[in-house]
Amino acid sequence: LSTLHLKDEKSKPDANGAVVKADDNVEKTEDEEKEDRAAQSLLNKLIRSNLVDTTNQVEVLQRDPTSPLYSVKSFEELRLKPQLLQGVYAMGFNRPSKIQENALPMMLAEPPQNLIAQSQSGTGKTAAFVLAMLSRVEPGNKYPQCLCLSPTYELALQTGKVIEQMGKFYPELRLAYAVRGNKLERGQKISEQIVIGTPGTVLDWCSKLKFIDPKKIKVFVLDEADVMIATQGHQDQSIRIQRMLPRDCQMLLFSATFEDSVWKFAQKVVPDPNIIKLKREEETLDTIKQYYVLCNNRDEKFRALCNIYGAITIAQAMIFCHTRKTAGWLAAELSREGHQVALLSGEMMVEQRAAVIERFREGKEKVLVTTNVCARGIDVEQVSVVINFDLPVDKDGNPDNETYLHRIGRTGRFGKRGLAINMVDSKHSMNILNRIQEHFNKKINKLDTDDLDEIEKINN
Repeated sequence: LSTLHLKDEKSKPDANGAVVKADDNVEKTEDEEKEDRAAQSLLNKLIRSNLVDTTNQVEVLQRDPTSPLYSVKSFEELRLKPQLLQGVYAMGFNRPSKIQENALPMMLAEPPQNLIAQSQSGTGKTAAFVLAMLSRVEPGNKYPQCLCLSPTYELALQTGKVIEQMGKFYPELRLAYAVRGNKLERGQKISEQIVIGTPGTVLDWCSKLKFIDPKKIKVFVLDEADVMIATQGHQDQSIRIQRMLPRDCQMLLFSATFEDSVWKFAQKVVPDPNIIKLKREEETLDTIKQYYVLCNNRDEKFRALCNIYGAITIAQAMIFCHTRKTAGWLAAELSREGHQVALLSGEMMVEQRAAVIERFREGKEKVLVTTNVCARGIDVEQVSVVINFDLPVDKDGNPDNETYLHRIGRTGRFGKRGLAINMVDSKHSMNILNRIQEHFNKKINKLDTDDLDEIEKINN
């Protein structure tokens, strides 16, 4: 994917389409520089080499509660075409993931059933809907039969890769990309059986240019619906495409989150669905020791950080800052002190971020300094210490409890003991910390020298 770049996030087109450079000197808070969800999703795809074994329980709501609910523990039970089963195993899937156990029997049932499913990145949902598409295709018919919508060009290519990998023993199956820049002759018909693309181009291909006959589509997949509807115009385009499809077309919609806006959208495009939801993971901080350190200013916080570092041998640590500027400053200071530091920052291209995370995972750097935005959904199992250089607050300056849980949840994962240290540098931040303690009903102790010996034991 090295030739593909997402737009420079510091350059934004103005109302007339001209590119305006953001002022680098303006310090942006995390909330103001709301991360591009598509970039985050792409990052997760680039850094996930295997399936995440989630602890989330799956909740299934059937359209017809009287029909038996099947779940499968092996791919053989699905009675797939041999060349597809071969493709699944060649991709390294040995057994279905949690979401696949429940979703695949529904997706492959006869007559076809519609599905709305919630699934995070790394749960195997792309492979699941790709398998459904490949199973429904009649390879002898040389016209589009399956249509998959992705929010961006880069995400469409990632899904395309999965289709190519899974279909590699099925040479008569072919794939077309309906994305910007893929120009076809007017009046041409497409012979590929699967089309993957972005809403605007797909809509043009179905209506204006008539490259695709929507009435022949058997499976319609809407991937990353939450990312999709965050983009102006995509929602309407998707609904217009859906309205052109035949009544018996199978509709499959996937989203990592199920906010109200996503639900409303899903109900418009997926009639009579089965629904698979993830039950909320229990908020647990039981395996994580939490401390705070009192300081008077940023420089004192830095000295305290170095002292903690000198007193304990840390396996790997993530340090969270509120803004890009602080993160950049802190990473530079730590490097000057001789620490191996990696920095994750919002202006980096997605591929660069993926490379940084990979180096950190491999232990080439012991410390990862980052802002909230970049750390969403990044699982690094070997993180033993999380340091909140700045406490997480929302745009109104109130404690952001969800982000706190999200941040310190990077440690103490998979039943291991973890450690979170919070830097407090004012009455205001002490108040924030007190409110976080109240919310989780969990005491956060002041860090003293005796605790460092205890911490050393945790880390070893």
